[in-house]
Amino acid sequence: MPRRGGKPEGAMDISITLCITLTAAALLFLTAKVLSAPLRIAVRAALNALLGLGALLLVEAGSSVTGLSLGINLVNAIVVAILGVPGLGPLFLIQWIY
Repeated sequence: MPRRGGKPEGAMDISITLCITLTAAALLFLTAKVLSAPLRIAVRAALNALLGLGALLLVEAGSSVTGLSLGINLVNAIVVAILGVPGLGPLFLIQWIY
């Protein structure tokens, strides 16, 4: 049954719902766009840390054969987490010097 304005009852509800949906989609798109760079950096840092930890574990596992040994401790874990696999080089150099 039409209202006083002559429009059916559901017509206004559909346009408001459509407007809210489009606004929410635009906000979601903008939020994803803004957060994509920091998220990409965080994923890359996590991958770098995991590869470094894997390399540190491989070095420790092969220490009986190669004679190279780095202890798995907090300092080594932080260096390898920040620098990744290339962080093993400075750790071996420091061990060799001292």
